[in-house]
Amino acid sequence: MIGYTMLGTNDIEKAKAFYTPLLAEMGAKIVMDIGRAAFYGAAKGQPMLAVCQPYDKQPANPGNGHMTALPGGSREGVDKLYAKAIALGASSEGEPGERMPGFYGAYFRDLDGNKLAFFHMG
Repeated sequence: MIGYTMLGTNDIEKAKAFYTPLLAEMGAKIVMDIGRAAFYGAAKGQPMLAVCQPYDKQPANPGNGHMTALPGGSREGVDKLYAKAIALGASSEGEPGERMPGFYGAYFRDLDGNKLAFFHMG
């Protein structure tokens, strides 16, 4: 259902240095790089996560209530991905844990303040 999601950045190289090793843990790589934006995924035509400098050349800023959630694959996967994000400079918005029966998640903000989560259902 989702083609791609874009996260704004004010420093594309810094964002790529964060997301390239983090998303590699999930088997993703840059599948398209157009200079001001880099798209991560398994292949073109598959769901992708992109980091980009805004087209209107105004500063990027995170929206209140906006969050992108990525599947961790397992509870252990959520733990591992969250730890990697924190090691790469992300700030915690909620350590890994069960949020409700059958939903395990961890929340963080990337280097530009975008809020993301890794989750596992089951």
